[in-house]
Amino acid sequence: MAKTVLNDRRAHARTDGERWQTSLTEIAPNTIMIRGYAVDEMMGRLGFAEAVYLLLMGELPTPAIGRMLNAVLVSSLDHGVTPPSTLAARNVATSGAPLKDCVAAGILGFGPHHGGDIESCMRFLDGGLSQMRAGRTMAQAAEAIIGECVSQNEVPPGFGHRLHTKDPRAARLFQMVLELELEGEHVRLIRACERVLDANKEHFGRSLPVNVDGAIAAISADLGFAYELGNAIFLISRLPGLIAHAHEERTRQAPMRQIDPKDHDYDGARHRRLPEGRK
Repeated sequence: MAKTVLNDRRAHARTDGERWQTSLTEIAPNTIMIRGYAVDEMMGRLGFAEAVYLLLMGELPTPAIGRMLNAVLVSSLDHGVTPPSTLAARNVATSGAPLKDCVAAGILGFGPHHGGDIESCMRFLDGGLSQMRAGRTMAQAAEAIIGECVSQNEVPPGFGHRLHTKDPRAARLFQMVLELELEGEHVRLIRACERVLDANKEHFGRSLPVNVDGAIAAISADLGFAYELGNAIFLISRLPGLIAHAHEERTRQAPMRQIDPKDHDYDGARHRRLPEGRK
């Protein structure tokens, strides 16, 4: 018995003493290397989206992928005061808490129904692709996976929106993925699913076009991102919005107020056009 305990302790000691590995960032005096590239050489030469892709995926993106990911990050930058994460950040901000606490509260407000639909939709689409690999056509696979949702009276992840009857962000992302020649099997399948849903809209009583989460899910999957990284892209995208709302709450509103999102009025800039030359 004593010998067994001693051997266990030696095993733990060897485990504790082993050096562990990371392939992300190498730090040495006067040197910072991200995935093998010097960060000071990246600065001014890589856009933020390209640097994010490098860090998450391990290689530099092509110009087309960099532009596509940049559009994805912009697409979910903010969506007003009503999302649960935004309300969480503002409610903590009204207490006078530090900005970092407010933003952390907002991040904790992400869940399966807000910010988590991207991963769910990626898994949903892969279920359809598995059926295609088993011999079904894309149309048949779309019919099958949508049929499962219809039979359970569930809206498929990545479709429909509480406000938009046609999500302008999804439409633009799909336009760009075609322009940049990045359309893959996930994007084609989600568009096939959209057609099946449109043919069955009487069941749900409304049209259920692809929303921004669905577009991001399909595009992220075609770009090779893992399920969890699909949700991470939304987190990276929405973080500036949470910061902006928390900061505005702390600087414009009275402390300790009860926040009803239905009571707000927008008093910012009216519709503006981007300057000429912005692509």
